[in-house]
Amino acid sequence: MTSGDPVLPRRVDRAGIVIAVLLAGLAAVLVWDARGLQSTAMYGMGPEAMPVVVATGLALLAIGNFIDALRGNLPARESADPVPVVLILAGLALLIAIIGFGGGFILATSALFVTTSAAFGRRAIVVDSIIALVMSTLIYLAFDRLLTLSLPTGPLERLL
Repeated sequence: MTSGDPVLPRRVDRAGIVIAVLLAGLAAVLVWDARGLQSTAMYGMGPEAMPVVVATGLALLAIGNFIDALRGNLPARESADPVPVVLILAGLALLIAIIGFGGGFILATSALFVTTSAAFGRRAIVVDSIIALVMSTLIYLAFDRLLTLSLPTGPLERLL
């Protein structure tokens, strides 16, 4: 670019604004839904704490996405490839099915982790499975032992 080239103004990214609004809407739904949870904890955090934390993260993402969309700073989109979306949806379906059939948090979260990493192009399924099991176990222990929040239990959780 030379000094004589005109600088084109960046355009507002409409899709980015729609995504920001959807993220903000999801955050609002999470907070609204968390208000309906019964707090059984006499002290510390109750079950309504985590949805609010997730909603706060989504709200921050929505704000950042909205600002970047207005400035036109969002990266250019690539062509649509349905395989990653299908893999992530399959991971979410596995998560629901494993928890629904009593498989527990660790196995369900590990399945979601592995399918999500495959959706992002990683092909080390055995290594990802090991990482997922270790991380899910640590997360389960943190929630169960430190925060005293119950998560779905299955065969692996009963061993702990």
